[in-house]
Amino acid sequence: MFGAWKYAGLALLAAVPVGCQRAEANRGAQVAAKVNGAEILVRQVNTAGGATGAQALEKIIDRELLAQKALAAGLDRDPAVAQAIDHARRQVLAQAWIERAAGAAAKPSAEEIRAFYHENEALFARRRIYRLQELVVSSPAGMLEVLRAEAGRASSLEQVAAWLRARSAEFREVAVTQPAEQLPLRYLPQLARMKAGDMAVLPSPLGASVVQLVHAQEAPLTEQQAAPLIEQFLEGRKRLETAAAEVRRLREVASIEYMGEFRTGK
Repeated sequence: MFGAWKYAGLALLAAVPVGCQRAEANRGAQVAAKVNGAEILVRQVNTAGGATGAQALEKIIDRELLAQKALAAGLDRDPAVAQAIDHARRQVLAQAWIERAAGAAAKPSAEEIRAFYHENEALFARRRIYRLQELVVSSPAGMLEVLRAEAGRASSLEQVAAWLRARSAEFREVAVTQPAEQLPLRYLPQLARMKAGDMAVLPSPLGASVVQLVHAQEAPLTEQQAAPLIEQFLEGRKRLETAAAEVRRLREVASIEYMGEFRTGK
């Protein structure tokens, strides 16, 4: 009996250092590098992006060296740097809360996916790959209708470009080839109706874009092919809607007081 306890005790004693060694080994396996004693973890490398893990690690090492030098010089106590650090910290915290709040968004149902497929034929059943010539025009909003009228009279995009040059309008010419899903959703119905040579004038962040369709290649997607893409899109949209609703809710219950020049109109 005592012998059995003795050997059991030896087994337990033997297991303790082995367990410690394994824990240390596992911890060491998580460390990708040490920079002046500061550990860089494998998960940091994995989430850093980059072409390869090795390249990502080298970038992190460079950043760590610079950060250590900045800390040694006391730059973290510089008011501007401290403010930037606090801003970055709050950005991370805000994003973390948004992700938590939006994480509970329900997945789209099969009916929602099917409805989206049939409501957006230009994206799926009538999907095309568009080759476009475009004039990106920097213009005031009031010029949009004038530009539309001129494009309606012109027989080519070059005529529109000549008209813009004559008026010293700022614009640049670009050529793009893009599938339907990479184009603004609100313009797809109009583009889907266009034939080669047709032109359209569309609002853009800079002012307007005069677009001429050079060629369109049919590339439809079946409902089965499109379902994973639609599910991902609808889920992302629901997450954004949930996040926006959370921000509105927080504003409603918060005490927000605008000061100084920002008080005007509030």
